[in-house]
Amino acid sequence: MSGRGKRYLEVRKQVDRERLYDPVSAVALVKSTANCGFDETVEAHIRLGVDPRHADQQVRGTVQLPHGTGKAVRVVVFARDDKAKEAEQAGADIVGAEDLAEKIQQGFMDFDVAVATPDMMSIVGRLGRILGPRGMMPNPKAGTVTQDIKETVEGVKVGQIEFRLDKAAIVHIPVGKVSFTETQLIENLRALIRRLLEARPAAAKGQYIQSITIASTMGPGVKISPLQAFQFAGAREEAV
Repeated sequence: MSGRGKRYLEVRKQVDRERLYDPVSAVALVKSTANCGFDETVEAHIRLGVDPRHADQQVRGTVQLPHGTGKAVRVVVFARDDKAKEAEQAGADIVGAEDLAEKIQQGFMDFDVAVATPDMMSIVGRLGRILGPRGMMPNPKAGTVTQDIKETVEGVKVGQIEFRLDKAAIVHIPVGKVSFTETQLIENLRALIRRLLEARPAAAKGQYIQSITIASTMGPGVKISPLQAFQFAGAREEAV
């Protein structure tokens, strides 16, 4: 328990580490144990029954959270002409082409999401070494390489976020802030679980969602029963 502060150790006593909570109780517990004096982010950590080493078992996409993440999202768009105007009208923070690529090469990283039209990928491709390791490279699978610039930018601004597996087959994704109501967090979590079920690869065998833990930034993790999460998301039993 070294490295854990007194506050954390006290709030952790409220969580039964051996129990699998139902989603509604888990959200309530995360909110009640978040007492750090700032608006902590609530994150979901979901382990999937896939092998990320295999291309046919990758899980990646976007989810539209009904209530957003509580964070102002800064979006840059690589586009020209009418698509550039469309991006600006949709609320993109910065729109450009070669000039934007050069700015990023010079160290500009004050944004959260990069979107590009397909014809701009020859320019964006030069930024692979910069954006790739940060998970910010525009990608068709994530919906960030698209002709539907207006819809994409507006979606990102109001709560559309990307999810992808890490090397341990876990998806880490924010589902809101502790200042959100329990209903808002529950609805965001439900949307995420439904979307992950939709993204299940055909090659995935056995139990797909193996574990779910939610936690605030500085709070203890609360485990959720995968079976109850399926029921909560309205999934059929065979989706387990």
